Amino acid sequence: MIRRLFWLVLGAVLGVTGYRRATALARLLRPVPRASGLAEFAADVREGMALYMERQARPAASTLEGHRRAGLPPGGRGSPAHHRDELKDGR
Repeated sequence: MIRRLFWLVLGAVLGVTGYRRATALARLLRPVPRASGLAEFAADVREGMALYMERQARPAASTLEGHRRAGLPPGGRGSPAHHRDELKDGR
């Protein structure tokens, strides 16, 4: 039982140590150009946000202003003040 535990622990230690050394050696042989890739990504994000802000900069017209008719008073025919006048005049 003790002998199996020894080999298990030895295998785990050698496996972890070997993995770390192999990873370090791979990094030395092939450095990853992360900085240039990250800079390109940031430039793409900035360009996309500028395009988005340009499209969103124009305020949308109010729906009430879009339906307003020329020549009608601000209250219009459907306003509460107009209904009160109809009741007084009997129309």
